[in-house]
Amino acid sequence: MAVSFSRQRTLSEAQRYGDLLRVLVRRNLKVRYRGSFLGAYWSLLNPLIMTGVYTMIFGSVFATHYDNSILKYVLAAFTGLVVINFFTAATNQALVSVVGNGALLNKVLLPVSVFPMSAIAANGFQFVISSLPLLAVVTLLSSHNPLFLLALLIPVTALLMVCAGFGFLTSALYVFFRDLPYFYELFVFVLWISSPVFYPEDIVPNELKPFLALNPLFPIIASIRQIAVVGVLPSWHLLVGSLLSGMIILGLGWGCFQWWRSQFMDLL
Repeated sequence: MAVSFSRQRTLSEAQRYGDLLRVLVRRNLKVRYRGSFLGAYWSLLNPLIMTGVYTMIFGSVFATHYDNSILKYVLAAFTGLVVINFFTAATNQALVSVVGNGALLNKVLLPVSVFPMSAIAANGFQFVISSLPLLAVVTLLSSHNPLFLLALLIPVTALLMVCAGFGFLTSALYVFFRDLPYFYELFVFVLWISSPVFYPEDIVPNELKPFLALNPLFPIIASIRQIAVVGVLPSWHLLVGSLLSGMIILGLGWGCFQWWRSQFMDLL
């Protein structure tokens, strides 16, 4: 009887959390795109423009690494930009989510973790309806194999886990250190420049590759490029590495968030 009651209570709490998450995601998207003509599809504008800029500057040089195809370089640069832009937007919004809702948390008893989670989920929804379909079309055209779409979900899942992990970690740290956004901006720049966004990963010197391997976005971008642009399945160490880094970062971020959560209300 006690076990049944405990299970029912757990299901009720999970349902409440899910309902609250949906409300916050809907609110996030409505506020962000109220009065907007393109809505969530504005997220494609930045990577498309930057892809054009990178192509004009580096296209003729780096196309040699993509079978002398400017089109393949365009697609490679676009995939890198989509990943880094999604990571930047999702984690920056998650970073301020707990402090930004401090007044609400002081009035209503709510699960604190739902706020960074809603920021990641809102950006994830935007990614699914805007960038992911385009990546899926490119994957089908390059591989001619629908099964490659399943392979594409592996690095995308890893990307979501990495973003969620950083979202939980930075939103918790921001409660204690209000200068964190300035340091995080520098961190994101280092992450961007060490990711193969506008350059192919095979031009990186061998002595630097062990350092770039510490970048959790590196195997994700490389995996998506091989699947969507080259039309081949990535090596297992890339796929496993991306998933493993995603799980580690998610576990670390969630663990720190839960560990520090009891101190939040004194500082909000």
